[in-house]
Amino acid sequence: MKIEELGSDEGGGGGGGVGTDGEKGIVSHDAKRVLVGAGARILFYPTLLYNVFRNKIQSEFRWWDEIDQHLLLGAVPFPKDVPRLKQLGVGGVITLNEPYETLVPTSLYSAHGIDHLLIPTRDYLFAPSSVDINKAVDFIHRNSACGQTTYVHCKAGRGRSTTVVLCYLVKYKHMTPAAALHYVCSRRPRVLLAPSQWKAVQKYSQSQSPPASSTPTSADAVLVTKDDLEGYVCSGDGNDNSGMEFALIPKATKVMPVIARLSYLFMSLKDTCGLGPMHPAAAEAGAC
Repeated sequence: MKIEELGSDEGGGGGGGVGTDGEKGIVSHDAKRVLVGAGARILFYPTLLYNVFRNKIQSEFRWWDEIDQHLLLGAVPFPKDVPRLKQLGVGGVITLNEPYETLVPTSLYSAHGIDHLLIPTRDYLFAPSSVDINKAVDFIHRNSACGQTTYVHCKAGRGRSTTVVLCYLVKYKHMTPAAALHYVCSRRPRVLLAPSQWKAVQKYSQSQSPPASSTPTSADAVLVTKDDLEGYVCSGDGNDNSGMEFALIPKATKVMPVIARLSYLFMSLKDTCGLGPMHPAAAEAGAC
């Protein structure tokens, strides 16, 4: 599984671990964020040039890859790439770069009829927030529903952008996080997640799980209708059973559902309608 073990950070923007000395913990975390941010700025252009070089000499080192019919995952685009993206049917771009990493302005996308969603996220150790992930996932889904492709990118198309794509597959393709990661790796082998990014995907998947329902299912219930009460007389109501309502009643047994159903009818009529002892013929019928 392509998850890079970089440390125990929980992701971008989150609070750091605070030990016995709370202020010291906060200062340490902030210092780490500053150092990572500074390192990312220093390494941005060297690593970008390295990726461009590999893209030129290695055919398998693609700038972007198709994840499904309406979804592309890849590296930061250059202005010259915008017309090409438009030709590929791209109607929306999600940029997870910080401002210094963003090479195409929103105005250029707009000039080509492409919507641009900016979600600035720090590189390396950090993941988009839950709110931003929801925003990005729904953005992809809206474009897909209109037959348009979305290009999701960060600097290299490995971590931050992959986090969003995995969450989209979890929500709208009903994949588990592990299955989604395996699938994306098969389409873009060099994806690489930091621990905080993988945790963000897992947390998002858990938020999509429906709560357990306490409502009985049809397999555990018996439906009692007005027709079942036909022929019985409730005291004070004559023969009018129109006031009876449908109800779901838990089964007393799965082996003899008919007997359980008739037993419930008898007990409910006896309690609610003042019904006296049953006629012998009726008792014999119930025993069948």
